[in-house]
Amino acid sequence: MAARAESHLEQEEGETGQGDQDSPCTHKCSVCHKAFRYQSQLTSHMQTHTKEKLYGCEECDKRFSWQGSLKRHRMTHTGEKPYRCDYCAKQFRQPSNLTAHLRTHTGEKPYQCEECGRRFSELSQVRNHMRTHTGEKLYQCEECNRCFGTLNRLTAHIRIHTGEKPYKCEECGRQFSRPDHIRRHERTHTGEKPYTCEQCGRQFNELCHLKKHVRTHTGEKPYQCEECSKHFTAQTDLKRHMRTHTGEKPYMCGECGRRFGWLDSLKYHVQTHKK
Repeated sequence: MAARAESHLEQEEGETGQGDQDSPCTHKCSVCHKAFRYQSQLTSHMQTHTKEKLYGCEECDKRFSWQGSLKRHRMTHTGEKPYRCDYCAKQFRQPSNLTAHLRTHTGEKPYQCEECGRRFSELSQVRNHMRTHTGEKLYQCEECNRCFGTLNRLTAHIRIHTGEKPYKCEECGRQFSRPDHIRRHERTHTGEKPYTCEQCGRQFNELCHLKKHVRTHTGEKPYQCEECSKHFTAQTDLKRHMRTHTGEKPYMCGECGRRFGWLDSLKYHVQTHKK
């Protein structure tokens, strides 16, 4: 049995060209001159230049450049989520998503900004954060020419123009334009509170709520009004305060058209119409 398994392994390695780890990098890309050990690696790499999509989904005809991408896509049809969190039993389609999720429980932040030392739980987060130092905004909206530092932010912004809401809650059917919005919403069904205060043990369903709460322990007020120099613990509190200077009234009553600077004021006013 062992000999048969060894023979089968050798056959697979021979077919993929990956049996000899010491093979020289003799397969060179004609476009960028990058070299690879195996022809299969070069063939896969060439698709980054040709944009060729060899692998097609039988369900929706969507095509992919890599077989692994097709396998992950198929799970959107089957609903398969083989990777489970040991802390809260939440399931994921990809191991990378599970790894990122686990850090919401462990608090691990392995990626650090070289400029300011701030730490992040995902590599994509630190890359996006670096643009706050460089001011780089690579992605531009074709509708309004507004520029963004990340592709995700541009994609989310475009949905303001299109009205697209591709993320649907499996519990109640409500739809959302951004994945982080549906993740927060799903916690209203599950009751999950993955963010814990190290000072008092209080738990929160959103990271921003935890950060705001922690400042009640530290006394930190990082948001300052440029008009009167008053400090605030949360950016939302500063925004509300700024309306006392600008006179902005973004909330309008649908009954009489009267406008208000604060949502609470509008809600109170709406009750006067119901009496």
